[in-house]
Amino acid sequence: MIGVLAVGAAIFYLAQKPSIEDQTQQILDTAAKPGSPEFAELNKDIIIATNDNETIESPTGLGTISMFIKGQIRNKGTHDISVLEVNVSVVDRQKQVVKERRLLFVPGQHPVLKAGETVPVSLTLDGFDPKAERALIYWRVTAIKAAS
Repeated sequence: MIGVLAVGAAIFYLAQKPSIEDQTQQILDTAAKPGSPEFAELNKDIIIATNDNETIESPTGLGTISMFIKGQIRNKGTHDISVLEVNVSVVDRQKQVVKERRLLFVPGQHPVLKAGETVPVSLTLDGFDPKAERALIYWRVTAIKAAS
């Protein structure tokens, strides 16, 4: 009986916690978005580059292509960054988006991006049509916040 009550209490406790999506949204609600002065000030110090030598395309068993994209994010500014969301787009030669994904890098993959720090970033994009052109990879900051 005590075990059943303990399991029931654990389930009740876990059910009260916000979902991952809700937690992510709460984090992003406090971040600056494009168009705000704070975003412009912080974004100018973020440099993101793709490591072309380490980015790999691989066929899947379903007949599609997966891309394993690796890059580096550098904070050349003087503020530590506590929230950083980036959008990664794979485009064709006409700069039309073939596939894209948003990634909450800080704090999702890295706790804080310190001033002057350069860190690796990696992600997977799945489901490319093998005939689809995959010419370039673009990175764009979509939300940012300086640490207090």
